[in-house]
Amino acid sequence: MVSRKVVISNPTGLHLRPAGLFCKAAAEFCCSVKFRTDKGISSAKSVLSVLGACVKCGDEMEIICDGVDEEQALETMVALVESGLGE
Repeated sequence: MVSRKVVISNPTGLHLRPAGLFCKAAAEFCCSVKFRTDKGISSAKSVLSVLGACVKCGDEMEIICDGVDEEQALETMVALVESGLGE
C-alpha cells in the first residue's frame, strides 16, 4: 500500500467533470484506488463517491493505492490532481 497527500488546486473542486476525469484515471488500474478526506475514505473509481465527498478547492486529500500496480497508479493520480484536473 502506498499513499500521498495532495491539495486540490482547481477553483471549483471535484465537481462532475473533474470527478469524471479522476474516476476514469483510477479505473485504468487493477489496484484499489481510494482517497481520504476529513469526511472519510471514498473509492476513487466511483463518480458518486467522489462527488459525495464534496471536495473543494484548498481541501487536502490522501490518495491511497493498494495492489499490483499501486506505484504507477499513485503517481498518475497525484499528477492528475496537481495538474488541476483539466481546469
